[in-house]
Order: sequence, then C-alpha cells, then structure tokens
Amino acid sequence: MPQVCPISECIDLHIHSTASDGSFSVSQIIEAAKNLGLRAISITDHDTLEGSLEALSHPQSPSLEILSGIELSADFPSGTMHILGYMLRVDDSAFLKMLERIQLARSERNLRIVKKLQALGIDVEYDEVIEASGGGQVGRPHFAQVLISRGVVQSAEEAFSKYLRKGRPGYANRYRLKPAEAIEAISQAGGVPVLAHPFTLEPASEGALEEIVVELKANGLKGIEVYCPDPNLERRARYEKLVRRYGLLMTGGTDFHGAAKPDVHLGVGKGDLRIPYSLVENLKACRS
Repeated sequence: MPQVCPISECIDLHIHSTASDGSFSVSQIIEAAKNLGLRAISITDHDTLEGSLEALSHPQSPSLEILSGIELSADFPSGTMHILGYMLRVDDSAFLKMLERIQLARSERNLRIVKKLQALGIDVEYDEVIEASGGGQVGRPHFAQVLISRGVVQSAEEAFSKYLRKGRPGYANRYRLKPAEAIEAISQAGGVPVLAHPFTLEPASEGALEEIVVELKANGLKGIEVYCPDPNLERRARYEKLVRRYGLLMTGGTDFHGAAKPDVHLGVGKGDLRIPYSLVENLKACRS
C-alpha cells in the first residue's frame, strides 16, 4: 500500500451524515474534517444526494476539498453489497428520478418493519422512528435507536443481531438496484463507481471475491474501497492485489456514522487508517 501519509495529506471518502443514518450534521462533519486537517472528504449517504448537496453548497475552504458522493445499495444474494459513486452530477435528472424510486421503496419497507416488530409484541410507532432520524432518510439504524430508547435492547448491535439484520424476525426486504444497474446509473451521471468495503459481501473464499470483482468490472466498476475499517489486514492486502491485477482504482474511507459506530472515527477509522490524497488525484484522472 502507499506509505502512511501525514493527516494533512489524508482524505476520507466514505462518510454518512444525518441525511441518512449518520449522527453528525453536514456542518459538523465539515468542521470536524477541518479541525483534523483532512485534505478532502466525500459525504456518501445511503441512496440520497441530500448530504452531498448540502456539503457542496457549504462555503468552500481552500484547505478542504469536497467531492460529491453517494452509496447505493445493490441486490446481492449473500452479505451486503454497496456501490459508492464519486464526483457524479448532483443535478442529473435521470439519477434523481431513480433515487425517488429507491426512497419510495425504503419508505414502504420501513412500514413493514414497524408491523413486524409490532407482531413480535414490541410497542413501536413509525412516528418515533421518523423522529429518531432527525428529518433525514429513515433506515434500520433509526429503528435500532428506538429499540434502545424503549429498553428492548441495550445496543445497536443487539438490535440488529436480534431483530433487524437479514434473516432476523424484524427484517423486511426492499427493492434494490442490481449491481450492474447501480454501476451504470453512477456512470451515466458522470461519476466513478467503486465497490465499498468488500468484506460485507461475505464471500465464501478468496476466489469467490475475485469472481465478483471480475463480473463487476465487466459491468463498468472502476475501483475498490481498499482502505476501509476492516480489522483483517490480510483481507486488505487481498483487495489491493485485486485492484492491481484488474487495473482498478484504489479508494478509501472510514464509513463514519458517528454515534451509530462509536469506535469508528472520522479520518482515521479505528485509528489505523491514513488514506492518501493521491487516491483523489487518481479518481479525477479516471473521470477526465
């Protein structure tokens, strides 16, 4: 991997705000990034550009570069697949219409989760979940907050392991883009599609991950998030090997959520991430 960089030359390209399931507002994220001395950030909220739009409309600082970004959920049989999009046009009409369809599916799914939890004898109302979201896009972490506040569980991890994770009794599926559709949508909006945190795919083997990457590249994938809060350094090394083998970009981010993931910190993840600005330069070169 590239040599460890001083924090003033580092970036964080995977950040969630209150526009989705993060606990920090866009203004708080920008202020924290400046205080850390980060050189570039991207706010990549789930299935929405609201956080990114707000960040781009914020008074720009010569010391902190802000890239447009998003994280799209993709349909995948095992584990979880997310496709990050960078430097896409935030006013692209076709892309925004697609997001409207996804957000409608999210809303319908949320109501089904409420009914499932109620059927389990858990007294939860959707208004509570909306309030927990702070006006942003409602997601399962907000259900976890309500379950904690009601004393049903003690932590977000417990909420997901008992009720909200795929296969648990409070889980409800929803419409998601196919991986190829997510990649194409980002590309059509002028962005660079990148596979987020590959370990969440839960591949059966190293060879299985490689097969996934080969298929995604054939569909237009441009990079892999090599720098991510994966404690397994051997896996990170495998991600880098795949990037080099298939001529893909290397990107990185902390997947910062604030209170929802208290052990993951902006800019440094769990303390071991230092993501060099050169990766932003490579993204720009890919897009030009």
